Amino acid sequence: QLRLVESGGGLVQPGGSLRLSCAGSGFNLDNYVIGWFRQAPGKERKGISCISSADASTHYEDFVKDRFTISRDSAKNTVYLQMHNLKPDDTAVYYCAAVRRYYCAGYVLFVDYDYWGQGAQVTVSS
Repeated sequence: QLRLVESGGGLVQPGGSLRLSCAGSGFNLDNYVIGWFRQAPGKERKGISCISSADASTHYEDFVKDRFTISRDSAKNTVYLQMHNLKPDDTAVYYCAAVRRYYCAGYVLFVDYDYWGQGAQVTVSS
């Protein structure tokens, strides 16, 4: 069974940090562009960042640039999203997703992804 499983969400104070993990099961994440998305209550799902399969190059949307970092650990078949300086507006359910492509760029956050994780709640509040 092909699955993505997110973990690492939780409650954090403004200015704090969290690291989300996206573990692949049944397939090799290195062969896929992995994207991170989030959906806040009452809002549409929004793309955040993606990492290429060909060369691990990355893309970030402006609203997370310089605060979030996406990375791969091939040995663990896992992609991470390290989040720093979190703000209340970052509160959302975070999803990872996989699509069979070589490179990511801004437009790749809008294509149809093949696999989705179940989501991880991130709440930023004092």
